Amino acid sequence: MKRILTFILLVIVIIISTVSCVPGKKFRSLQDTNKLYINERDSLKTENLGLSMSKKELESKTASFEKNIEAMKQDLVKTQNERDKSKEEYNKLLGQVNDLQNAQEELIKGNVNETRKLLLELKAAQENLQKKEDLLRQLEQSLDAKKASLDEMTFELDKKNAKMTELEQILEAQKKIVQDLKTKVSEALLGFENKGLTVTVKNGKVYVSLDEKLLFKTASWEIDANGKNALKNLAGVLEKNPDIQITIEGHTDNVPFNPSGGQLTDNWDLSVKRATTVVRVLLEGSKIDPKRLTASGRSQYLPVDENSTSDARQKNRRTEIILTPDLTELYRLFDKY
Repeated sequence: MKRILTFILLVIVIIISTVSCVPGKKFRSLQDTNKLYINERDSLKTENLGLSMSKKELESKTASFEKNIEAMKQDLVKTQNERDKSKEEYNKLLGQVNDLQNAQEELIKGNVNETRKLLLELKAAQENLQKKEDLLRQLEQSLDAKKASLDEMTFELDKKNAKMTELEQILEAQKKIVQDLKTKVSEALLGFENKGLTVTVKNGKVYVSLDEKLLFKTASWEIDANGKNALKNLAGVLEKNPDIQITIEGHTDNVPFNPSGGQLTDNWDLSVKRATTVVRVLLEGSKIDPKRLTASGRSQYLPVDENSTSDARQKNRRTEIILTPDLTELYRLFDKY
């Protein structure tokens, strides 16, 4: 590039130095030559620029090729290492195969008895395994049968639990009915409690116990006015609860009844007579269905106090009115079991 520029400058100097001393024709010839050189210079500049760009492209491609070559060299080294490792493993496996083949040949050649023994042990193990499989199959069948039985029992248990739940609900409802009835009876007889009258719950029933002194005179079955008031109050509650069954029990002490030519013979008669008298008072002027009432005499044979004292005998002389709720639904459930 420097040489081209030097040449061009030399040409220009020659032209300038000879302009004044050359004829016009020769001057024009020199001008044409100068133009030719200038064009050639411009062409050389263009060519030089193209060559520079080509050089840069070649340098870029060369760098890329060198980078690829380096990567390929590294990949080649890695591949060679893997090959060497695989070859080493192959040789190792080949040695193991050869050892196994040699061992097999040795076993075949000199270990026939051992082989026979191993075969017998293998056969015994197979037979034992078959027995185990048969036993396992039997156990599985038995397990399936027991599982089916368990499922059936679980189903039955669920049914019974459902029935028990239903039964418990009805029992709770019965308890509530009994408790509500006790509350109503206690409220109706509020003025008589602790005055010879008690209201209790026992065995799912309401017991209204009236001492002899509240209803009767000794050895009598006629009810006084105070006792009638108590029974009338009770009758009002019983009218409003038509599902309640009513049992009236008469009780005496163990002192023998001494008849004086009257209607009664003994304590049996007296206890029954007192019960029927109470029945008549409850029915008198009320709307209670007589079918709901039962009168019975227990004489002296169901005492509340076994002692022979006067206090014990007084406790035993009583009339009990037993109120029983309707247990039809409960009995229906019991019949299912």
